[in-house]
Amino acid sequence: MSPSLGRLLIVEDDPFLLEQLSWALKGRFTVSAARDGPQGRALCETEPDLYLFDLRLPPSNHVREGLDLLRHVRRRDPEATVVMMSGEGERSHALEAVALGAFDFFQKPIDTAELLVILNRALERRRLVVENRELRREAGASLVPSSASSALVGRSPAMRRLLREIEKVAGSDASVLLQGESGTGKELVARAIHAGSARRDRAFVPVNASALPESLAESELFGHEKGAFTGAVASRPGRFELAQGGTLFLDEIGTLSAAVQSKLLRAIESREIERLGGQRSIPVDFRLVSATNEDLEARVADGSFREDLYYRINTIPIAIAPLREREGDIPLLAEHFLERVCEREGLPKKRFSAAALARLESHPWRGNVRELSHAVELAVLFCEAPEIGEEDLPRSLRPGRAARASSPKSYAAAVEEFERRLLTDAIAAAGGVKAEAARRLGLDANQIKYLCRKFGL
Repeated sequence: MSPSLGRLLIVEDDPFLLEQLSWALKGRFTVSAARDGPQGRALCETEPDLYLFDLRLPPSNHVREGLDLLRHVRRRDPEATVVMMSGEGERSHALEAVALGAFDFFQKPIDTAELLVILNRALERRRLVVENRELRREAGASLVPSSASSALVGRSPAMRRLLREIEKVAGSDASVLLQGESGTGKELVARAIHAGSARRDRAFVPVNASALPESLAESELFGHEKGAFTGAVASRPGRFELAQGGTLFLDEIGTLSAAVQSKLLRAIESREIERLGGQRSIPVDFRLVSATNEDLEARVADGSFREDLYYRINTIPIAIAPLREREGDIPLLAEHFLERVCEREGLPKKRFSAAALARLESHPWRGNVRELSHAVELAVLFCEAPEIGEEDLPRSLRPGRAARASSPKSYAAAVEEFERRLLTDAIAAAGGVKAEAARRLGLDANQIKYLCRKFGL
């Protein structure tokens, strides 16, 4: 006999059907059985891997018995995997069960082959939930005491290595440089480092340097005094002061201008800053975590990034693997995003079909975790059924898309191609004058310099 795939609790009042189910499934599962609601509640204490409940159960023989048993299990374990059985004409009650958190349902009379497909899929879902839970436990409560790490989901060697590196560096005050492609979750890693540090009870201040207009970057980071420039009607602290005692996260640090790089270096070395228009030095206590998707060593070599600053921010380098190199993580992440979107939108719990999951796993994900998150969100919002199929996925992921396109593009790749074409056309229309192209596109000098570097223009 093959080893048990897991422990299954069946609650069914018909003794002949109960015996039939137990006999059909005992070779694959370790089966325990009950014939009414109270017995079922008692056996729930054994915490089986899967639950199989009839809707109508004694003592009342009403559908509320099965639904109440489902509620009981879900209160005990919100991640419990429950499959419901319904009779003919009870489809509306079965759908109510799915809305209450049941994984799936099937209608009597029993088709053993169909039931095995459902239970195997339910067991796979349960396995993903348990692995996810174990990974978070392995990361350690001190490392991930809050929602900061809720999206650091994965079981791949690359993800396990990243979690170990976070744990090692979190307790230090050394500067960290996170390197990875766009969408790999650099801010989430920075938050996890902060959450595991002695600074966890102080502020975590994120700054997207690429989004700061060059004319305002210095004021945003270091603050300004009243009257420092037109419109400065009051003194204002900068991000360094807001991060006092905590962690300052500078994303896309390579986009900072030479002048701001110089002031940043001084702040790191002296632990003092001066507000724009100010006359006094202000002591600052911060831990710096920086991030980039550029090759800063190449930027140092061509003189566009300060070498002394590079070595100051790169005390501890951490590389974040792209999603395509995280084998086995896509189903875990997809399930995580699915549950999060359903909960946020107040929607009944949904699931992926096996074909949809296979399609997600085969996609190149050039936009990494961010692209996957957006794809799952779109699928959830546009799918009206409990199960998300291939046809509910964004068009770039649907069947036949790859066959029709000689070079399949993800959402992120299509956006990047559009950005490159728009920028190229604008520069050409401006006679090669990038400042004029920036004006026409509504960009500042810092933003267009970043985009021209990105696309090699």
